[in-house]
Amino acid sequence: MRGNKLWIAALLMSVVLSGCSTVKGWFETDDDDPREPAELFDIEQSVKIKKLWSVGVGNGQGKGLYKLQPVIDSGTIYAASADGEVKAVSLSSGKQQWKADLDTSLSGGVGVYGDALLVGSSDGSVLKLSASNGEVLWSTRLQGEVLAPPQGNGRVVVAQTYDGKLQGLDFATGERLWAYDSNVPVLTIRGTSTPILNNNTVYAGFASGRVLAFDADTGAIDWEVRVAISQGRSEIERIVDVDGTMALIGSELYAASYQGRVVAIDAASGRKVWQKDVSSFAGVSQGFGNVYVTDDDGTLSAYLRNGQGLRWQQDALSFRELSRPTPVSSYVAVTDFEGVLHLVSQVDGEFVGRTKLGGGGARADMLADGNRLYVYTNKGKLTALEVQAKN
Repeated sequence: MRGNKLWIAALLMSVVLSGCSTVKGWFETDDDDPREPAELFDIEQSVKIKKLWSVGVGNGQGKGLYKLQPVIDSGTIYAASADGEVKAVSLSSGKQQWKADLDTSLSGGVGVYGDALLVGSSDGSVLKLSASNGEVLWSTRLQGEVLAPPQGNGRVVVAQTYDGKLQGLDFATGERLWAYDSNVPVLTIRGTSTPILNNNTVYAGFASGRVLAFDADTGAIDWEVRVAISQGRSEIERIVDVDGTMALIGSELYAASYQGRVVAIDAASGRKVWQKDVSSFAGVSQGFGNVYVTDDDGTLSAYLRNGQGLRWQQDALSFRELSRPTPVSSYVAVTDFEGVLHLVSQVDGEFVGRTKLGGGGARADMLADGNRLYVYTNKGKLTALEVQAKN
């Protein structure tokens, strides 16, 4: 059925041979599809969701099923589109501060550090832009699509490409400093996780089901952790990509893999603190002492950060292709394949609000600032919402 087709499209499994090509003709649908998305039922709306402003950004995610990610910095939200438009918008008013039209197709972004924006292109280039006006400061050509926002710390820019490489570039010049090449499985999910660059350490997840920590200056490996073990008879059963957004909270790093686990890792040593079975390609977030993750079957789970188990689960959105959970105020927000935004309580997972966004859904992670939620839809609508409890 339609939901199953969209679930497969969201995965966009690809064959890594001489290049990458989408798997076609492997899946059939019928009237007895067990992955039929759940029908939505009426809920009691105890939360008001008010639209504050909305602006268009190019063609959004385009036709490449990209996940171009906006970023918030110093009262401004920056967003990029697949057709090369980069826009700076005031968080409070939605007023455009500047717009740049780049002469390249973008596939990864946006990263920010200081007065620099970092984006990646579908031809394998990393570009550094001025955050003041969008001027291109340098461009360095790598190999493979850059499908996640490059990250910088003022000395180094790190970028992860679809061919399994993580590379370090000089922040000032774009000169290549080092590279790490992982072993890419025959089948992978189309996408890469966003590297986390914290002080002088880079944390990155790979299609092998591993998370590694690197020295940002040299690329030397500090530690390596297996999040998932590839197993099964078919290549599809052995897919264990760590593609979703990771979260670094204090001294712990949280990551999830497809057909694997959600794990808490000691960021300094690489020691596993705890792990739970899960299958996620959306990533993790945290709030209220919980770690939130959406399973590929549509289950939204809240695990206790202390490793003591499950606080709650919400399974009424089965197979609706849920986004990464985003905590906002006292709630958790997810979107589904129909462009519906759902709010549940961080305390018990019960539904508190819902609204229709449209825009072809929203693959990009939502962003939160206080009681405001920022959603960038696949068709390029960047929208600010205010979430408030009803009196």
